[in-house]
Amino acid sequence: MNARRHREVGSAILIDTLGRFLFQQRDDIPGILHPGKIGLFGCRRESGESYLQCVVREVLEETTYYVPPGDFAHLATYDDVDDDGGTVHGEFFVTGDIPIDRLVITEGALLIVKLEDISSIQSRFSPSARFALQAFLHSNNRFPFSKGSFASLR
Repeated sequence: MNARRHREVGSAILIDTLGRFLFQQRDDIPGILHPGKIGLFGCRRESGESYLQCVVREVLEETTYYVPPGDFAHLATYDDVDDDGGTVHGEFFVTGDIPIDRLVITEGALLIVKLEDISSIQSRFSPSARFALQAFLHSNNRFPFSKGSFASLR
């Protein structure tokens, strides 16, 4: 009997100090999930950690920039079936005012996108990134970031 795998992930939409979206352009190599697609920063939740702890750890590992847990706002919950029949549960968060000059990307490449340019690249997003982005765009401006640059998106 072939057991289907279950993945649990925590990921975040990052927004820089100028109100631009910061995505991860995934490497286009065999063996990784959604190679070559545009994704969010974050990934698999480790045993014993919350989804928020996962996001804080993953963003630090993938960008070398520490975002405190209190700077993330919960965005949405995601449940889906993978291409191989396994299931995935994800919790998505959002944070703003990220200084891009302090980021060192350790996986994939940084992709900086203005809000008005999102529709032109939407087909390149991974399924979970597409879901999170749609949740954000339809969130009715409920994210309490204080700095003016992020407020311009709302």
